[in-house]
Amino acid sequence: MNNTYGENIKLTIFGQSHSEAIGMTLEGIPAGLDIDETELMRFMERRAPGRNSYSTPRFEADRPEFLSGIKDGKTCGGPISAIIRNTNTRPSDYAKLKNVPRPGHADYTAFVKYGGKADMSGGGQFSGRLTAPMCIAGGICKQLLEAKHISIISRICSIGVVEDEGELSEDISEKAFPTVSDTAGQMMQEAILKAKAEGDSLGGVIECTVLGLGAGIGGPLFGGMESRISSIVFGIPAVKGIEFGAGFGASKLRGSENNDAFYYDNGIVRTRTNNAGGILGGITDGMPLTFRAAFKPTPSIAKEQESIDLETRTGATLKIEGRHDPCIVPRALACVEAAAAIAVYDALAGEANDRK
Repeated sequence: MNNTYGENIKLTIFGQSHSEAIGMTLEGIPAGLDIDETELMRFMERRAPGRNSYSTPRFEADRPEFLSGIKDGKTCGGPISAIIRNTNTRPSDYAKLKNVPRPGHADYTAFVKYGGKADMSGGGQFSGRLTAPMCIAGGICKQLLEAKHISIISRICSIGVVEDEGELSEDISEKAFPTVSDTAGQMMQEAILKAKAEGDSLGGVIECTVLGLGAGIGGPLFGGMESRISSIVFGIPAVKGIEFGAGFGASKLRGSENNDAFYYDNGIVRTRTNNAGGILGGITDGMPLTFRAAFKPTPSIAKEQESIDLETRTGATLKIEGRHDPCIVPRALACVEAAAAIAVYDALAGEANDRK
């Protein structure tokens, strides 16, 4: 199903950008596990809109309402269901776009697939708004992983042509703009505001690292950790690429340069480098699992763009109004962490099932 992910746990996401509510159902979580809803809200706020000058001014509280699955702060074994009510919608901003597809959006392809019947207000089911329920599930999985001493951290690796400096080695999520280098972060913010002032937008890259995973998780071919993570990360609208470890850079290296040499560290197998990104043959090798996801520029821009009129079958121009992020990357950090948490927890659940 298009809206469902997972083999050992099942995540289903539902709703549209401007529907009464959006939500998720997460199945397969055992009973008796602690869920800190205050901590979950802190995680959700990292993704929420309307918090700064470089995000959309659409403000939504994004507070989950749990309908089932959690009682008195603990999972009860049943499906965990939660909704987020949409309270700050403006469908009128999209009325004039009904027959004129926005370049870079799913308007045209959705029109073809659903015969013009899809609810595309605010992007409908294709909207980045649907990453909010993903973050509910991901925030829950993050807490469950942290109880197993597995942590997930991320940073803004680049915005446009501005790149971060240094290595991601610790959690920097408390920073207002999560880059290792504060100087690079300031340059990125300035680039975003410049694009916004010009009626344009920027894309970027997010780096994510999973710490504390032991060796032996995953499998070959379609059960590999790259496959599991890539599948859900591409469920985040605007993601256009993903790479693990050295990624595409490995194609420029010789085997002698790319291979990660093994050694023992107090009896534990480690590698001198981590070009593999912590994965060999689809299976974790005990090193940090690292990947980067590339995000395209926000397609909703204030500049006039060329399009077509699907009703009159003629050319048309449009200028998108409404409230949009000049760069979605800063808000997407939580989404990438959520996706990684869900994929890793699903894989670990599979390992536990195999041992039964």
